[in-house]
Amino acid sequence: MNAINLADKLATFAEHWQPRVVGQFNGHDLMVVKVKGEFVWHRHDDTDDFFLVLSGRITIRLRDGDVSLGPGELFVVPKGVEHCPVADEEAQLLLIEPTGTPNTGNAATAAPRHIV
Repeated sequence: MNAINLADKLATFAEHWQPRVVGQFNGHDLMVVKVKGEFVWHRHDDTDDFFLVLSGRITIRLRDGDVSLGPGELFVVPKGVEHCPVADEEAQLLLIEPTGTPNTGNAATAAPRHIV
């Protein structure tokens, strides 16, 4: 067993909106992701969506108001709530989701899972 260095894992890729699995916890994937620009509006009908900002800033747009997050801040989007993450500049996040959860809420349009 070894410690996981999130900065080292983030340094292994440059693509935005392509989460990388860095570990697993009780049936959940622990993922890092680089984001920039606007993602798609989506929802997860079966699970909450956990966002922890490691660096940069993001806004999670919700139909009834936006949530702005900076380094060290987290937000959990409740299951079934439509949302759209946006980052004006590159931000780096830690995500936690049940293993196999499609990042777009739809398996047909989801990014493939990569392990780093």
